[in-house]
Amino acid sequence: MKNKKLITFLTLLILALACANPLATPAADHPANVETMVAATLSALTSLPADGNTPLSTPAIDDSPSSLLPHSIYHLANDAAQIMQVFRLERDGKTVTQLTFEPSKVEDFDVSLVDGSIVFLTNHQLFLADADGGNRRMIFDAGAQNEVEPYLTRINSPVFSPNGQTIAFGYKGLNFYSVVSGQSNRVLDDIIRDAGGGLLVPEELYWPEMYSADGSKLIITLGYYEGASTGIYYPNGGALARLNNEQRGIICCGDYSLSGDGSSLFSASPTFGMFAAGLWHVDTNSGDVTTLLLGDFDSNPAEVADNPFIAPDGQLYYFYASVPNNGDMVNRPPLQLVRSAADGVTGRTVLRPETFAFMNEALWAPDGSFVIIANGSEQIYFGGKAELYYTDEQKAMISLLPYVQSMKWGP
Repeated sequence: MKNKKLITFLTLLILALACANPLATPAADHPANVETMVAATLSALTSLPADGNTPLSTPAIDDSPSSLLPHSIYHLANDAAQIMQVFRLERDGKTVTQLTFEPSKVEDFDVSLVDGSIVFLTNHQLFLADADGGNRRMIFDAGAQNEVEPYLTRINSPVFSPNGQTIAFGYKGLNFYSVVSGQSNRVLDDIIRDAGGGLLVPEELYWPEMYSADGSKLIITLGYYEGASTGIYYPNGGALARLNNEQRGIICCGDYSLSGDGSSLFSASPTFGMFAAGLWHVDTNSGDVTTLLLGDFDSNPAEVADNPFIAPDGQLYYFYASVPNNGDMVNRPPLQLVRSAADGVTGRTVLRPETFAFMNEALWAPDGSFVIIANGSEQIYFGGKAELYYTDEQKAMISLLPYVQSMKWGP
């Protein structure tokens, strides 16, 4: 779902502040210091529908050119016991393998593009496993949870580095776990302000989203009491660059596409109310934000967008709608698949006749030739039915799975 991490964070935060424990204080313990080792290795949150089970079958990876998918797809779905687990859809687009068998739901995960290893979060613990789900071992334990102020103790958003040797994750700040040494180090501490009377207010929280292809930049979310932003963290120097001129844009939470060289980030939002909708370009070297399309209370029509993807050839693919503005908030408008130049405007062409009103996430083919969406409904805001749409309208839609969430490409 669009900004699902932000929505989950804000919900927990508002509840926590409303029920603040006057005796609660943030912990200050830090894992062992391995920042130098981590830098060296970088050089080179749902309820499912009752029918959300993923069918299991014997894996049979097809390496032939006729494979439907360029890579396998990892995702979350319910198992037979209605517990969220990690699954893998093989390149044939049919064969599904269950990779985790946890007694509690898997809340988040990532996959190494080097060897298919998976890191996953369950029961306030991070686990690392091999590509087949074997050799499962715990790598970080958050311990007892603060139920009143959960943002103080929860883990979120594990992310593999491109070389597969480091896992970034959020826990009381931005952390790096070294797969080589088995140690973790916190490089940015969450900023929590004591407002008095037992009220703790998070001024800025940090969690990772994605690395640039060369590992030199880590895109992170900066979480606030109301809203969020994006920062660019440089693992090899420890510097944090912030965005400039966001205005009312909501540029955060993994809802963006990073160019192959890591210099440009494209973000979009189809909803306006607290924040504006639209399409934005971020120069990751300077942090400068350029508004490409805008949907706000004073713009008519309101131009909204979602799930942008900057292709290797420089073309920008995204979902788009021009909505008559009657002064009300816009939420889940029907969008169409379009392609344009990198400015979001020049040569904009509608690629398919379908409209998408209940798309909760999208996974783009690396070359932009198709997109797989998780198609929800009026009642389903996380994940949905996996459907493949080619950017060539002459090719028919292909239905893949009855339910997926948090789709990611494998190696």
